[in-house]
Amino acid sequence: MEKVRLLERFEGIAEIEICRPEKHNAIDFDVMEKMEYILNELALKKDLKAIVIRGNGPKTFCSGGDLSAFHSLRTKEDAYRMLSRMGNILYELAVFPFPVFALINGTAVGGGAELAAAADIRIARKGSKIGFIQGTLAITTGWGGGSLLFDRIRHDQAMVMLASSRIFAAEEAYRTGFVTDVLDDAEFEEEGLRYISELLKPNPDVLKAYKAMKTEQLKAAGLQGKMNKESMRCAELWEKDAHLLAADSFLANRKG
Repeated sequence: MEKVRLLERFEGIAEIEICRPEKHNAIDFDVMEKMEYILNELALKKDLKAIVIRGNGPKTFCSGGDLSAFHSLRTKEDAYRMLSRMGNILYELAVFPFPVFALINGTAVGGGAELAAAADIRIARKGSKIGFIQGTLAITTGWGGGSLLFDRIRHDQAMVMLASSRIFAAEEAYRTGFVTDVLDDAEFEEEGLRYISELLKPNPDVLKAYKAMKTEQLKAAGLQGKMNKESMRCAELWEKDAHLLAADSFLANRKG
């Protein structure tokens, strides 16, 4: 199975599915490359109404960066190249010409929560979990997800989610405003797509005009520069012993 698939089961709705269930849908360099290619292709489609991001399987939306792939990055320069590359992908999602939905079918932690933050609307399966847990590895959000989160929800709620490094149940995340809606577990995927389809009644030009309002606001606020600085700060922490030891411990425990 490809690591990332592009699907279209509802007219005008393109689905980007991360297909690494054996790795909890973690993101590596191959996933980044395919997502870059897909976004470039979708930007050319004239009949598009929306993008949906989801993970393959019933358990995980995205577990963030694949530490087994990224742990060889030991310097801030190497880390920054990886972080800013994925940050650019999240920025492109945030300012994509049409609405972007995250269909959170399971756990979304670390960079997976950052990926969800890039969407305009987040719909979660009942029982799913969301957490900006980067602090447990002695780093900050590094793909721009912190900057996106501060834009998406109230400042104090964002600080709680980021500073606590805690995992939130979907219902808790709904109360913060991060999750737009929580749907029952049964037939979540199909129900989620129907839910999205119902929201997209206007024609593509109308949807594009509405998204342009938000995109202009984000660009005027300097979002791209903020996300880039976030990647730089994370890269500085990445090369410190606290992170390298925490990552070593995480990988050792997982193998054990």
